[in-house]
Amino acid sequence: MAKSRIKNEAQYEALLDKGYSKEKSARIANTSDSGKKGGKAKPYEEWTKDELYDQAKNVGIEGRSKMKKKELIHALRNN
Repeated sequence: MAKSRIKNEAQYEALLDKGYSKEKSARIANTSDSGKKGGKAKPYEEWTKDELYDQAKNVGIEGRSKMKKKELIHALRNN
């Protein structure tokens, strides 16, 4: 059985400790900007739909291709 690859193992473990599921912890820890300090990104409402779609793809949100901008924002904040 192949071992899964986690890009940011420390973040993955910290998320598990906070009570996140293994799947959600892995999605977050494997995003391209995982572990970066927060507060510098603009709010999702200022992102383009394409940017939101790409972020949803990065974190593994299913059904993203049929979502509207507001739905993508909701999914990103609640997954």
